[in-house]
Amino acid sequence: MKIKDFCTGIQHIGVPTNDIKKTIAFYEQLGFHVALRTNNKDEDVAFLQMHNLVIETYENKSAVMEAGAIDHIALDVKDIDALYEVLKLHQFHLLDNQVNSLPFWEHGVKFFTIQGPNNEKIEFCERL
Repeated sequence: MKIKDFCTGIQHIGVPTNDIKKTIAFYEQLGFHVALRTNNKDEDVAFLQMHNLVIETYENKSAVMEAGAIDHIALDVKDIDALYEVLKLHQFHLLDNQVNSLPFWEHGVKFFTIQGPNNEKIEFCERL
């Protein structure tokens, strides 16, 4: 199976912030709504959605705050455990030693991240 056969679309774009309230208000003015608000490891997290576009913003108090500061692009995938093994086999630069999970959304998510040629992070994410 080819890597693209696991991918079903874009999951979200990760944008760190130093002020989550200001960030939410800005994107709400653009027409986004808060689809999920939670906390992860003492960081406030919000998933902002407009149609099929989702932005994950998280307040980490260390956002770079300059052009090019998007942290990651996440792709929606199916069978994430199998995809992880495929990417290991093809010797991609894995940033995670395993498939991780978080209690986001209705039934949680599983994810892992690789590094691209420009030091960008690509997250593969399966909503359970």
